[in-house]
Amino acid sequence: MAIVKRVQKKVIMSTKDIIKFQFITHCYLNKITVSNSDLECLTLLSNLGPIEITHFCYDASEEYKIFKSQQTVRNCINKFFKNNLVKRDKKNKKLIFINPKLNIETLGSIFLDYKFLAK
Repeated sequence: MAIVKRVQKKVIMSTKDIIKFQFITHCYLNKITVSNSDLECLTLLSNLGPIEITHFCYDASEEYKIFKSQQTVRNCINKFFKNNLVKRDKKNKKLIFINPKLNIETLGSIFLDYKFLAK
C-alpha cells in the first residue's frame, strides 16, 4: 500500500478572495496565463453579474481602477472570450457574464473542497 503525505489547510477568506481563488485554481489547472489585474477583472465581473460590456469597461477602468483605459478592459475581455472564461448572451450580444460551466460560486457562504493528488 502506498503512503500518501496529506496536507490539510483551513482558511477563512473574504468573499472577494475566495472568488479570486476559484479563478486562480481554474486558470492554473487549465494552463491559462492571467495577471493579477485579469483576476481582479474576472472577480468584478462575477460580482456584477451579467452586464453590458460598455458599462463593465467603464466600471473596471473608471470606478474600480483595475485598468487605466476602457480599451484595456475590452482587450482583457477578448482574452477571456478566447479562453472560454466569459460568454456573451445569445440574444443581447452586448451582455457579458462568467461562463457558467466554470462553476464559480459567488453568493452566500462558500466552502471549497479541493482534493489534489501528486503521483
